Amino acid sequence: MTDQGSGAEAPDGRRRVFLDVTETGSGWVFVVVAAPTGVVYQTQGGGVGCIPYEQEGYLLPLYGTGLDDGLNELFVGELKGWGSRRFDWPAPLLDRLREEVAALHVYGSANRDDTFPSPLVLDESRLAETDEAWVPVLTPDGPGFLVWQNSD
Repeated sequence: MTDQGSGAEAPDGRRRVFLDVTETGSGWVFVVVAAPTGVVYQTQGGGVGCIPYEQEGYLLPLYGTGLDDGLNELFVGELKGWGSRRFDWPAPLLDRLREEVAALHVYGSANRDDTFPSPLVLDESRLAETDEAWVPVLTPDGPGFLVWQNSD
């Protein structure tokens, strides 16, 4: 992760942080939970399309061996790394995407008193925004995006 430029505020007063997920190695997955923090996380997604994405909020890093394996099998293997923005998801692929997202858990929450892990949920109301390395999810604290290393 790197601050854009010298870490100075952008003209809109928000700090921008580029998530250089390629430097993290295999296994890292992040969730950017939408919130008015003044920090905007930027990343690259969309497979070979190399599309810039951003979300203001806070970052939840998740780490485990091969956490991104199933997502890569779906987006790089099945969808050939071409990205999937506004893709008309066939039922079997959509089911796989739901399963891959639900397999990831976040610990703790600003809205709960416990620290039990909660599964992420694919935010199907924003399914058209889904792309490789950029998947809309619901967390215990609200909407966000699931981010991992883009295949480009």
